[in-house]
Amino acid sequence: MALIVQKFGGTSVANPEKIKAVAERVLARQREGHRLVVVLSAMAGETNRFVDLANQMQNIPAPRELDMLLATGEQVTISLFAMAVKELGGDAVSLLGDQVKIHTDNMHTRARILAIDHELINNHLDQGRVVVVAGFQGVTESGEITTLGRGGSDTTAVALAAALKADQCDIFTDVEGVYTTDPNICASARKIDRITYDEMLELASLGAKVLDIRSVSIAKRHKVPVQVRSTFTNTEGTWVVEEDKTMESNPVSGVTYNRNEARITVSKLPDVPGIASRLFTPVAKEGIVVDMIIQNTRDGNLTDLTFTVPKTDYKRAMPIVEKTAREIGAERVSGSENICKVSVVGVGMRNHPGIATTMFDVLAREGINIEMISTSEIKISCVIDEKYTELAVRALHDAFNLQEKEA
Repeated sequence: MALIVQKFGGTSVANPEKIKAVAERVLARQREGHRLVVVLSAMAGETNRFVDLANQMQNIPAPRELDMLLATGEQVTISLFAMAVKELGGDAVSLLGDQVKIHTDNMHTRARILAIDHELINNHLDQGRVVVVAGFQGVTESGEITTLGRGGSDTTAVALAAALKADQCDIFTDVEGVYTTDPNICASARKIDRITYDEMLELASLGAKVLDIRSVSIAKRHKVPVQVRSTFTNTEGTWVVEEDKTMESNPVSGVTYNRNEARITVSKLPDVPGIASRLFTPVAKEGIVVDMIIQNTRDGNLTDLTFTVPKTDYKRAMPIVEKTAREIGAERVSGSENICKVSVVGVGMRNHPGIATTMFDVLAREGINIEMISTSEIKISCVIDEKYTELAVRALHDAFNLQEKEA
């Protein structure tokens, strides 16, 4: 008998028929002798609908009230799912984040999980029930409802699996697993059987949308085996697990891209200690995440500093940077939203030289100029013109023979 946490996304519970199908699937697993905790998202499109309603009420919706509104989406699906299970002859109980006591910090709309009380869940499991938990939400120490931000249901599921010491966590979605690249761009993309936590963290941070990066981080920290699989087939998915020696035989595991990037360049900054801190501190205070940073030294004790921010934050970041640039005596600030970050990822890079050279050669042959480069132990990222995204992804996928079965 295993304890399994299963998470189903919005497309999996998009309507009553799909909710009933998921209930049948969960009950079949329970009848094999397993104990099931099910985490559900809101029905597909509901969260966006709520955000639209909020924007009609208030120009910038109050975060606390927005959380109160958004948290209702999961309440609908968990209650309907519990009804479906009962109708099929099973037993289930639905629980909201504050009932479970998923404790979070006070950051409304993007809260972080601090701890989970699992006594109530265990009590219901001991009575043979399927426990259905609302994803994406939690509660502060003072009793305020919070939400975890986009992808929060993945985080809820993995955090519950960690707290309950579950044997595995299944993330059900509308794809059959993690692919070597986006199948919508590259027809030869192949489903990966097993991928390391570190590789999945890199892929998630670099634009792959299969798993929320926070969920992968929790899985790695607590060694939770995670399987990404499709709701609509019985095919085994991709296992996200600890690294073993066989995984290093493949130098590159995947190619990913992120179009949600914008570039900002501050030209002719004084090249003196403390300038970078003065430039980035106001940006950080506004909650804007800076990603790649490149500094180029000029003659005359001057330097140019280029960095990337999420495209969604570009218009907010520019006036902040322009103001700071004037204060510290920089010559000008320029930027572009028409960029994309293309990356190759693989734990095998540690032991296979020449990966960067191959990547640069491939892009050069395709006439694609590299604007910025960033590396880590298991990834290489290049910023390029956005219009070359699909060409770059396909060319790199072919160059590293990712269409071939893993060794």
